[in-house]
Amino acid sequence: MFDLAIIGGGINGCGIARDASGRGLSVLLVEQGDLASATSSASTKLIHGGLRYLEHYAFRLVHEALAEREVLLRAAPHLIRPMRFILPHHAGLRPWWMIRTGLFLYDHLGGRKILPGTATLDLRNDPIIRPEYTKGFEYSDCTVDDARLVILNARDAAARGADIRTRTRCVSARRIDGVWHITLQGDTTETARVLVDAAGPWVTRTVGETTRRHVRLVKGSHIVVPRLHNDERSYILQNADGRVCFVIPYQADFTLIGTTDEDYHGDPANVSCTDEEARYLCSAVGDYVRNAPSPSNIVWRYAGVRPLLDDGASKAQEATRDYVLELNSDAMLSVFGGKITTYRRLAEAAMAKLAPLFPNLPGPWTANAALPGGDFPWNSVDQLRTDIARRYPFLEDTTIRRLVRAYGTLTTEMLGDARRPEDLGQGFGADLTEREIDWLANNEWARTAEDILWRRSKLGLRINAKALRTYLSSSNKIRFAAPSISSY
Repeated sequence: MFDLAIIGGGINGCGIARDASGRGLSVLLVEQGDLASATSSASTKLIHGGLRYLEHYAFRLVHEALAEREVLLRAAPHLIRPMRFILPHHAGLRPWWMIRTGLFLYDHLGGRKILPGTATLDLRNDPIIRPEYTKGFEYSDCTVDDARLVILNARDAAARGADIRTRTRCVSARRIDGVWHITLQGDTTETARVLVDAAGPWVTRTVGETTRRHVRLVKGSHIVVPRLHNDERSYILQNADGRVCFVIPYQADFTLIGTTDEDYHGDPANVSCTDEEARYLCSAVGDYVRNAPSPSNIVWRYAGVRPLLDDGASKAQEATRDYVLELNSDAMLSVFGGKITTYRRLAEAAMAKLAPLFPNLPGPWTANAALPGGDFPWNSVDQLRTDIARRYPFLEDTTIRRLVRAYGTLTTEMLGDARRPEDLGQGFGADLTEREIDWLANNEWARTAEDILWRRSKLGLRINAKALRTYLSSSNKIRFAAPSISSY
């Protein structure tokens, strides 16, 4: 019998699994698809405080999120990196003094120590922004590889003893004589003392429990276009409808644009970015930049459904991004809301809720613990790349940069004793090799071309998946091997 059974392999489920395993609890996590296959891989790829949430007086949420930026930056410096954001001032929308006041709070609410503060900008000579916008601000947040952040939490949980089962649907769960009996796909039954419903958009649907809480599903859509500018900074653009739009350098050669906020009433498994939303995003950017993208420029689009707590807000963009944890009398913890930036604090709060059920439970520990591959100083990524280049001189600099950003110090574990390109096996384009694919299958639960190209990496922007699908379908060790993650 497990201490804890968790339904949902998104950021919240994997974060709770990691925290609980590190405190000595036995943990089972089941995910109906791949890890991070829904909402957690469909974010705007930001670790941020949420500047616009200040308008809704969400000071607790913003404070917690701002403080988490630097905690997570230290824990995963390979996945998370500082980014400067330019906010052009639109005289017809929020007044100058309001934005400056908000940014002052943004600089000081979270105990910032690493990231630089806000600066005012003269945009009259900006090569990107249209000439009618003459002044603006520049502030700090961070970008993140969201899906890999989920996977690293799962890896760490597994290394600490958690049983992570992907492509395993929870069919039903019943409380019998004080124990949860969980029926899984394939007629397997497991038992647990406590059940955690972290199913994201499917929360309350998977088990069918009764709760006084209601979920508001809000869809966020994004588009990716060829790189709009050479500046390494991002832009945050105010829209007349109250939303904001981010324009972010992405995967070296592309620009990520998003997001929308619309109530969603369909099946979360079938969410997509519509043509109308794509046009909206292009138009929102076109209001500010000289060379606006058009829908014909889009190379990839994606959408996700956020399971927000329904707080009665009239507009989707005004609904709270804060999280609520509800523990009922049957030892079921339901997770509502949350954002990727605050997942670690959500996991700590979940363990605090569950502490009375587990006497002598150790206290919080994740604030100062590196995630797999992140055991190096946050400002030493360049040095790590240099070390990898020295050890594997046959690799191109662009390959080393990608591998270090994905795997950090685990890059050497993946490359092993390779001494020449041929040692890495068959190539599939864009520097993806058989060695890396095997490693992802054996260590990160990768099973399909989509797992590898869109969640373990974003090489789907560069690689046609056909050859990779052929390779995977003909290789039983890739399709059926169980992850062999060792403790460390």
